[in-house]
Amino acid sequence: MCLAVPGKVLDIEERDGTRMATVDFGGVVKEVCLEYVPDLKVGEYAIVHVGFALQRLDEESARQTLALFEELGLLQEEFGDPWEAAATQGLPEAGGATAAAVGQTAREARQ
Repeated sequence: MCLAVPGKVLDIEERDGTRMATVDFGGVVKEVCLEYVPDLKVGEYAIVHVGFALQRLDEESARQTLALFEELGLLQEEFGDPWEAAATQGLPEAGGATAAAVGQTAREARQ
């Protein structure tokens, strides 16, 4: 599922003529394009979908939405580790390695 998730702008910079921001989604930090909301400032909240800030949002609404998403497990679904998800689903063996083994290898590589 792809959600539009509220996030707080931590940092803004221009990259190759495009306004980009570092955005915090309740502990998960991602890079986001600000071209649709060009006047967004550091410290403000925005609704973000597929890497694009779409609309400014007040802080209280953002916090309530993030809390609800967290309670429903939607943040983990949206931002969780895909290798971890594959490992927990117990996918059948493919090419001699199980999804759990692949997930373990990916986790080790990131550490």
